[in-house]
Amino acid sequence: MEKHLRSTNLADLEKRISYQFQVPNLLERAVTHRSYANEYPEDSIRHNEALEFLGDSVLGFIVSLWIFELFPGLDEGRLSKIKAYLVSARTLARRAEALGLGQFLRLNRGEEKTGGRSKKTLLADAYEAIIAAIFLDGGLVVANGFVRRELFHDLKKLNIADLSATDYKSALQEYLQALNLPGPEYVVVDTVGPEHERIFQIELRIGQECIATGKGTAIKLAHQEAAREALTKLKLINSNLPF
Repeated sequence: MEKHLRSTNLADLEKRISYQFQVPNLLERAVTHRSYANEYPEDSIRHNEALEFLGDSVLGFIVSLWIFELFPGLDEGRLSKIKAYLVSARTLARRAEALGLGQFLRLNRGEEKTGGRSKKTLLADAYEAIIAAIFLDGGLVVANGFVRRELFHDLKKLNIADLSATDYKSALQEYLQALNLPGPEYVVVDTVGPEHERIFQIELRIGQECIATGKGTAIKLAHQEAAREALTKLKLINSNLPF
């Protein structure tokens, strides 16, 4: 019965992503978290971490080619900012939420109890795994179509003339320079969670003063979150500056 229900659910997911798998096990693996596989070791269930690894590379290539085609006159720095925004965990989690991906994840009891279906890191990881699964099942052309279709609105709403919102760290650095203030220092103050799901908490300091804090499943994400918070606070104080 469990397998029948799972198959039905995945058929619904296929409709949402507008792709029907020739090898359904690829999609099943893409939504399987390590915690679920570890809970049933006797079944030799394959989790999605390797697919996530591949999906990250496939996504990066597709997005790089796409924005290169769209904006051939932009320099490398600006192209990198656009790419970083489109492939960020925040953007991918948002797209996963739009698909209702959380309801399809295979999690163990512990993850279920701690709200795993709504955790942005799990959603973003599974989303990358689905991209890899589509690539393996249907090829690059199909994966390319899926990525461009999914990220079209995120790209469309970007202000290409002002990309500061795509990279909060760079924007903060430029902002502080305009204020003749020292550059920010990012300090990891705490790390919580199991090894495969670490949450990093950092303090953003200017001089000796903590201006903002940030949390993330990677140190880079925590940095960006803290920089975003710092920019928000500093702009309220210095609203006359052109940022």
